Amino acid sequence: MTAPSHSFSLNAVPEIHFGPGRAGSLADDVKAVAHGGRVLLVADAALVALDLVAPIQRALEASGATLGLYAEIAGEPKAHQIDAAAEAARRLDADAVIAIGGGSALDIGKLAAAIAPAGEAAMHYALAAHPLPAAGVPAICVPTTAGTGSELSATNIFANEAGKKLWIWGQETKPKRVVLDPELTVSLPPQLTAWTGLDAFVHALESCTNRNASVGSAPTSHRALTLIAGALEAAVREPRNLQARGELLLGSALAGIAIDNCGTAVAHNISHALAGLAPLHHGLATALGLEVTLAWSVAEDAGDFAAAARACGLADAAALPDWYGDLMTRCGVARRLPEAFKAFDAAALAAEMRAPENQPMRQATARPVDETDIDRFAAAVMALA
Repeated sequence: MTAPSHSFSLNAVPEIHFGPGRAGSLADDVKAVAHGGRVLLVADAALVALDLVAPIQRALEASGATLGLYAEIAGEPKAHQIDAAAEAARRLDADAVIAIGGGSALDIGKLAAAIAPAGEAAMHYALAAHPLPAAGVPAICVPTTAGTGSELSATNIFANEAGKKLWIWGQETKPKRVVLDPELTVSLPPQLTAWTGLDAFVHALESCTNRNASVGSAPTSHRALTLIAGALEAAVREPRNLQARGELLLGSALAGIAIDNCGTAVAHNISHALAGLAPLHHGLATALGLEVTLAWSVAEDAGDFAAAARACGLADAAALPDWYGDLMTRCGVARRLPEAFKAFDAAALAAEMRAPENQPMRQATARPVDETDIDRFAAAVMALA
């Protein structure tokens, strides 16, 4: 790890409130961050169908809040969904936005809250084309998966109309409060628990082993690794295990703080490239990307992977690849790409990995990723189609 004399900066962290049942106090959170009671809920459509949003709506309405709901969210976030949610916030003249769900709902809610006052479309701000509005609508994030860490990150990922993944970055997009309630995660099916949990693991690992890693952020990454490594299998096998669910949720949040400061690396370069070809769950894509690259990464470890391995309870970095692969197996993860990927070859994935929007992750990787590496990784991943 970088010597203590090395300079670093750490980004601000929103207020975090953790506890089983904590989402029942969202009315108090609204009063703490907003000057009025008009609240837009941004939620995953699946959560509405599962009746997980209705109790929150009733509690807010009982407090006197006036509610709006945008729940046209399924799959990865898209630019038109951000625009629709922002328009819903403007129509309501919202005093606060509460984003409830997985990473898609959180990113859409955060961005809608940030851009609603200005009236510009999301694409106006994509890839830092224009600065974000200085003051958005106060937001509260309530994750229902333990994976993306979006609730604590200033980086927000979405797809344009062509399906290409883009980002909007800015501290202006962070919520005022984060509510971590493990009870909201127990309905997540085992497969999604595994995929999202592995995504959080990759966040924690890449944030403390890439070129941007610092002595200031490493403890957060390492604590996240310890929590996720210890809880993921139990959360997959015992969905109502609140201890495991809580540790996984907290680990995901800490990993979100870590990537907010240090970013990611080559596994995310691969996952974003895959998304540029066809629809694929981000957690699965990232998990596969790490498995393909991990042995290559640790082969030239300067010490950071060894420290990460110890956080996972392992003796050294050399043990990480086999241990990680075994964790994927124990969590029931199938190494298989969806049928749509059969239409593409390794060259297509390699081209996406080389795309300008994916270069920051390649460049942040501690070991230089050369052209031969890209072709080899792309071939290994596409062999799973």
